[in-house]
Amino acid sequence: MKKFIPFFLLAIVFMTACSETSTNKNDWTEAPWKEIEAAAEGTEVRLYMWGGDEGINAYIDDYVTPQLEDQYGVSLKRIPLDTPEILQKLQTEKQANKQDGSIDVIWINGENFKNAKENELLVGSFTDVLPNFNDYYNTEDPAFQRDFGTKIEGMEAPWGKVQFVFHYNSEKVENPPATFEELQTWVAENPGKFTYPRAEEFTGNAFLRHVLYAQAEKPSDVYEQPLKENNITPTAERTWSYLNEMEKNLWRSGDHYPNSLTELDRLYSQGEVWMTMGYNESRAESLIKEGVFPESTRSFVMELGSIGNTHFLSIPFNSPNQPGALTAINFMLSPEAQLEKYKPDDWGENTPISFDQLPENVKEEFKAVERGKSVLSTEELEESFLPESEADYVDWMKEQWFNEVVQK
Repeated sequence: MKKFIPFFLLAIVFMTACSETSTNKNDWTEAPWKEIEAAAEGTEVRLYMWGGDEGINAYIDDYVTPQLEDQYGVSLKRIPLDTPEILQKLQTEKQANKQDGSIDVIWINGENFKNAKENELLVGSFTDVLPNFNDYYNTEDPAFQRDFGTKIEGMEAPWGKVQFVFHYNSEKVENPPATFEELQTWVAENPGKFTYPRAEEFTGNAFLRHVLYAQAEKPSDVYEQPLKENNITPTAERTWSYLNEMEKNLWRSGDHYPNSLTELDRLYSQGEVWMTMGYNESRAESLIKEGVFPESTRSFVMELGSIGNTHFLSIPFNSPNQPGALTAINFMLSPEAQLEKYKPDDWGENTPISFDQLPENVKEEFKAVERGKSVLSTEELEESFLPESEADYVDWMKEQWFNEVVQK
């Protein structure tokens, strides 16, 4: 009996270990697609994503979830959580060697992707197996090769893309500035009617990087180069000079910068400032419909161009349901799901899909969508598209802006 007990316990441990890895021990990223869909049927997929936008949540809950259930028998469960917290959860599971995790799909991009990749929190390359990605996307698009300077290598699938635009009240601003020089002049002629969020805030940081691009000989001198402080010094000095010169004419004379885009939007909706901005070319439409923004809200981009980025879906290293995750991602990349997301009713954002690779009838459906008067044409947005710089510029800008602008 003394010998039997240890053997019995070892058997239990062995059986438990087998059980923990049984659902994801296969690598499904190279399996035939029909087998993947068949394995996904009847399963649950847990999608972890930022949940702070009601329109985006409605798109997932009211469109994607029932479509996945009807077409593939996949039950999608949306779990709202900020991306850094999602990565922390994965990191904890990795440290505990938990091979069957709790997350199947993550909405991710930028610095979070870089962190996830460097810490080996993702399943690896999987986009080659997705039929919709390979049929309807320009897989060689540079926007799908790097994410804020980090090589993607098939570890993310492009879900959407957005561009930075300025929004303005056309009843107050007849001719919006076309260049950053004109913006500086406009601010001087209209003191107190413009400001931007702090550098720690996502939108504020993007505004500052636009100024940085504008102060370089050409924008590609920034977005094509890794951050080296010696090389960027002349451009940086011109950037701080520009911002410091503008500061006295900002809202509250620059004594206070909005802590968030929400705060800037509130100032705009109350008429205290006449411009706001944002990293989604169509976001004003829902705010106009809700009566938050004035109906006269329109948007513009600078002649320099506007920074755009792609956001992605990925799969954690320990997803317990790889077939379900792949099936869900493939559907969310489909022309029908992208068309629905393109419509202004819920989400209304731009699509990374390649119009040239769409059937003519689907292409016409995209063209027929009325995105709203505040949204620039797809052609103008595409012509003005500027790539993101490396993620290192984001943190660098946070630190330098505080030292060079706030404290001076």
